[in-house]
Amino acid sequence: MPEAPAPSWFADLAETIALEAAALAARHRAAGVEVADRKSSIVDVVTPADREVEELVRRRIAEARPDDGFHGEESGSGAGSSGYTWVVDPIDGTVNFLYGSEAYGVSIGVVRGAPDPATWEPVAGVVVVPATGTVFRAAAGAGATRDGVPLHVSAPPTLAETLVATGFGYTADRRREQVAVLAGFIGEVRDIRRGGAASLDCCAVGAGTVDAYYERGINPWDMAAGAVVAAEAGAVVRIWEAGGIRSFLFAAPSIADALESLVRGAERDVLGD
Repeated sequence: MPEAPAPSWFADLAETIALEAAALAARHRAAGVEVADRKSSIVDVVTPADREVEELVRRRIAEARPDDGFHGEESGSGAGSSGYTWVVDPIDGTVNFLYGSEAYGVSIGVVRGAPDPATWEPVAGVVVVPATGTVFRAAAGAGATRDGVPLHVSAPPTLAETLVATGFGYTADRRREQVAVLAGFIGEVRDIRRGGAASLDCCAVGAGTVDAYYERGINPWDMAAGAVVAAEAGAVVRIWEAGGIRSFLFAAPSIADALESLVRGAERDVLGD
């Protein structure tokens, strides 16, 4: 059996594919965007660009790695025989994309094992921002970069000096719960940021432009690539169950334990777990 490629090889391939996909997404944005369908709620939209970009990514992966698995937001899963799975969000931050915001990204992660963040082994991740050309990239054991420059997490000395990114779900009930949890700890941290694209929030932790990112209920494709970037830049990654839904925390090591404790307490107050 041939030796498996190094994580950096997967990162190279992911970057090549993500750059092509980002160019396609940018062309769609320049031509104008329409809503093609809605998923979990009226605000959970999908555009023709989401589908076309994922089709491109899936095709390029199949051409290069026909035995690998695939798990995408728009086209679902396809099992492979190699042990590797590509976890893809073709346009993370679709609402931002729809509104003309630059805060959206093409997210391509590679993992060993099933596409389950609780059990997979991260291999590589690339997130490209089509509007700016920014490339976040990481490979297991090789660190993380932004446009080739190494990334390092921040080191806030206290929770009171910690800037936390977060996000909200698409259903009204989920958002109400999330806001209630947020109200339970917002007074203990520096401030909150809400960008609207989980992959970019993970990368922001890696870049140190926020100190942590917490969200309950994100999907594997939302964070597969960004989680590798955050972790390889030195972030602590924590996953736990809250109210039957997974919570995710990506945080600078200096405040990770304290922030997790604070957030879990706020969740218990709201969810009763």
